[in-house]
Amino acid sequence: MKESSDREKPPASFFELQINSARAAQLAIDAGERFIEVEFPPLPAQVLEMDDVSAYDVAKANIELAIDFAKSFAANQKKVTIMLPDEAEAKIAVENLGTDTPAPNVRVSSLRKSDENDERVFKPDQLFLNLFGTGSGGAVKAVEGTDMYIIIVASAQELPDVEELSELDPGKTIVFYNLKLDVLRGDLGAPAFPGKDFQDRFLSKVKPVYYLRTRQYSRSTSRRPFMVNYQGCLFRSYPGQFQTLLDTGNGKYRRVKGSTVRPALGEFKEELTDELKRQGVIDEEGKTLNFLRTGYKTTTWWEEEREEASDSWKT
Repeated sequence: MKESSDREKPPASFFELQINSARAAQLAIDAGERFIEVEFPPLPAQVLEMDDVSAYDVAKANIELAIDFAKSFAANQKKVTIMLPDEAEAKIAVENLGTDTPAPNVRVSSLRKSDENDERVFKPDQLFLNLFGTGSGGAVKAVEGTDMYIIIVASAQELPDVEELSELDPGKTIVFYNLKLDVLRGDLGAPAFPGKDFQDRFLSKVKPVYYLRTRQYSRSTSRRPFMVNYQGCLFRSYPGQFQTLLDTGNGKYRRVKGSTVRPALGEFKEELTDELKRQGVIDEEGKTLNFLRTGYKTTTWWEEEREEASDSWKT
């Protein structure tokens, strides 16, 4: 299983993606993982690049995909709750679906719930407390009987609610589903956002079990066409390696490198660039010019070694 996963190819369809991501998640759960990440583009690349695609369209796609993902576990008599950040977002999702139980053993709910005698979804004092990392003031509620939570469309400011949920319902699996944690981690430490210690304390424990992130780059050359555009993806299907894959066109990829440790985003770019140099597509550069192009750091702060952090996010 490990050897085949090391060289597993990216999915050719969303149907294949759902089967493979659920399998990878189950293998991680069987291995004792409680916090797991599933990350992939929720819409085809050509659709995501369209100007009229909104955050609502992406959220709607993620809800539908999360329901299909949940069905894989619900079929084995696991009770799954798909959690949106608040009641307002959950209400919109339920109205679109026509029900809060879109499949047997699958429920749509929210992390934060208002008191039965309070018509407001948020209390000002709860929002204030959450911004300064002191909890939701009791607004976060566990869902009785749930075996697995799937968290969708949450922002960096809402992630502490997930940590609170994990403490309220210990031992239950929590899936971070298409949250773009790489982007959210970059917000930590900014004003009105959770501090960087949140990565060390909680987010670093989240293991990427099915991970497909594409990146596009461009590079100037000294000869025609003078500018080379290239792209690739970082792909992992648990328990396999993190694979650096070069996009060769028509939905096909060439494996450049595999690693048991997730490469930093800067390292991933260098691996793709080095492969193009070996192919003679782009020019070799001197050390000085290469330094000016890449800088002295190829990692973000959360990708560096941090004493208090878990290694789960990168293994």
